[in-house]
Amino acid sequence: MLNFLKKSKGFLGINERNIKYISPFNSKRAINIADSKILTKKILKKAGLPIAETYYILHNRKELKNFSWRNLPKSFVLKPNRGLGGEGIIVLYGKRKNQECWIKADKTPLTVNDLNNHILAILDGDFSIINIPDAAIFEERIKIHPIFKPYSHKGIPDIRIIVFNNIPVMAQLRLPTPESGGTANLHRGGIGVGIDMANGITTHAVHRDRLINTIPGSKLSFRGIKIPNWRELLQLAVEVQKATGLGFVGVDIAIDREKGPLILETNARPGLSIQIANIAPLGERLKRVIGLKTKNTPHAVRISKELFGGEIEEEIEEISGKKVTGIREKIKIFGPNEKQYETIAKIDTGAYRTSLCYSVAEKLNLNKIIKKKSVRSALGNEERDIVNLKFSLDNLLIDTEAFLAKRENMKHDIIIGRKDIKKYLINPSKNIKLITKKL
Repeated sequence: MLNFLKKSKGFLGINERNIKYISPFNSKRAINIADSKILTKKILKKAGLPIAETYYILHNRKELKNFSWRNLPKSFVLKPNRGLGGEGIIVLYGKRKNQECWIKADKTPLTVNDLNNHILAILDGDFSIINIPDAAIFEERIKIHPIFKPYSHKGIPDIRIIVFNNIPVMAQLRLPTPESGGTANLHRGGIGVGIDMANGITTHAVHRDRLINTIPGSKLSFRGIKIPNWRELLQLAVEVQKATGLGFVGVDIAIDREKGPLILETNARPGLSIQIANIAPLGERLKRVIGLKTKNTPHAVRISKELFGGEIEEEIEEISGKKVTGIREKIKIFGPNEKQYETIAKIDTGAYRTSLCYSVAEKLNLNKIIKKKSVRSALGNEERDIVNLKFSLDNLLIDTEAFLAKRENMKHDIIIGRKDIKKYLINPSKNIKLITKKL
């Protein structure tokens, strides 16, 4: 867990969660519904909410003995009814021709005997949250939405939305990894990515309680992913809370490439690492919606967007010691003899060093070359001039060295690299509509 977030007064710990939000707002009946996937799906179906199709349910050994494996489709999901944290879930992606043998995402074959043994473990309660005999569910395998394919490893990502008092307060995208075995559960090694509540754009990512910027082993950033059907997802989460009677709930929703959003399950005890992915204390948000009255679901969603749209930047800056900046920001460049130039810069974490347009450097008399450096670009190896540069970003003065580049025909006459933004946190949704013409 990040120390600076823990120091925040609004950081929600397990004990506080249980005492202040689960016990008072989640009745035993509602918790029992949430702990049973069968009961949850029954309630949600009755409410007319979209859920994954259930093929078969096995309640006991007799039903297993008489079960016809030939009736199963080529791909499906096998899960325990009362499982916790993704334990006991098996996803089958295909079937061997003319054989009763199915294939997992890692191409491991599972025979009828393998599946039979796994179901016996489910029935015995090996994966049950309360260690009692359980039921096994054969369910439709959701097909991944194209936008998530580059970020997911052999599994289906989902969106966890925490709802309190009928208002969505925090959300994250959960991504499967090789470590998690293709499941999206964070405690098994999945990746959580914070989501801006106003626009559904991803912000920060967390893996094993540590912030990360890119997919391990790649340069693909987690920032800036636009979640499809965002308003619909928020509305579904509110409707789930109303249907289940849970006052404090985590709603897990997947987006099927053909059917759209499908509710996977509800969680009466949602995990708290979502605070790290959003770099925002959950307790603070929960306090802001206690007692608020909502007219209807659209009204609840509108409140959520208005209250938690963008990140709570003052809070983030206070607990992290860093300013929050967008991907485009107004800056002021200083030249000798009190010359100044205002423009809109692009914040580019993919670049190490800042690059300034030659024409701006000439205008400000910043054309004294201090050194040259050979760099590799799309055009091959080239030698670039480097000059001293001073500029202000959000009232902070930055004294650095910058490349000179031919940017006269580009949208931005300066690109600020990650070397010069170490004192900032980047929020891709901030200033996203900032006009990029040169000032």
